[in-house]
Amino acid sequence: MSNLKNIQNFNYGLEKIFPEADDFLPLLGTDYVELYVGNAKQAAHYYKTAFGFQSLAYAGLETGMTDRTSYVLVQDKIRLVLTTPMPNKENQEIFQHITTHGDGVKVVALWVEDATKAWEETTKRGAKSYLKPTVEKDEDGEIIRSGIHTYGDTVHVFVERKNYHGVFMPKYTKWESHFNPTDVGLRYIDHMVGNVGWNEMNTWAKFYNEKMGFANLITFDDKDISTQYTALMSKVMTNGNGRVKFPINEPAEGLKKSQIEEYLDFYNGPGVQHIAVATYNIIETVKEMTKRGVEFLYVPGSYYDTVLDRVGEIDEELKELKELGILVDRDDEGYLLQIFTKPVTDRPTLFFEIIQRKGAQSFGKGNFKALFESIEAEQARRGTL
Repeated sequence: MSNLKNIQNFNYGLEKIFPEADDFLPLLGTDYVELYVGNAKQAAHYYKTAFGFQSLAYAGLETGMTDRTSYVLVQDKIRLVLTTPMPNKENQEIFQHITTHGDGVKVVALWVEDATKAWEETTKRGAKSYLKPTVEKDEDGEIIRSGIHTYGDTVHVFVERKNYHGVFMPKYTKWESHFNPTDVGLRYIDHMVGNVGWNEMNTWAKFYNEKMGFANLITFDDKDISTQYTALMSKVMTNGNGRVKFPINEPAEGLKKSQIEEYLDFYNGPGVQHIAVATYNIIETVKEMTKRGVEFLYVPGSYYDTVLDRVGEIDEELKELKELGILVDRDDEGYLLQIFTKPVTDRPTLFFEIIQRKGAQSFGKGNFKALFESIEAEQARRGTL
């Protein structure tokens, strides 16, 4: 079975239906995430080496793509597309995105049964069109894509794959590589977080509710997410089957500059702050990623002095979690383990979360204070707190 077919056999493990969501699209899952980067070849090598992604597909001059070069990486159900512009008058959008934002997420592509219907349903509700329904064909069949704008320069592209049997999509060829490090156990995208400007959280939560049929799963205010110095607010939006979750963060007033303000300053506007990827064994995943050079946020050892009093019995050895800096939280349905990388770009913008859910459907509210104090320590080192 090809990698393309694997995407059509999603098993998210902890799937939950949210009847309050008006799932008129509906969404079947995350198809791919595309980052615009300064050097796609080198970025691809980093994600293969450090994060355990495998080579999947390539598009460039050799495949008839004259305005850009793209490398597609895969790990289980996660697909990353890394794209760099070629000198061409048609791709000023990519050049401008990199100049303004640095390396960052441009496209959050969503897998749908009918891309034309998805575009019609969202645009008639007021979403701004990014890409009208477009049929792309080659000898392996056809893909239909359409798209809408969301916060900042980020877009959602709807991808219809049911009549395509190639490696990724037309103009892409299989990427053969002799260098394919073993994976690190990353399985699927759990959620993706967007940072928006002051007083914009409700606007974009309303967008996802009205334009895409999402429900508000949970809301965190500045009392939930604050430290001595900084604060933020967040609303978690989910589609009906729970496969696509988008927390939306905005800054809140604090004594110093919050991580959201820092992000907005360096990214020059709203954008995707982090990609949360799930694993079924976070200890082994984090050990392997650390060996490969991935840097994680430091968690003070004192966090572990009282964590079991708060979360109760867990399967893992606390000593091992402490050595790795893995956080633990519990809700009514179980517990979760999570850890956050330092930014993976030179600008303090995009980072990754590694998460293992053992029943919990929440987002680690009990860890917010420890996490944000760790982020503040990094901000202080950068001189941006």
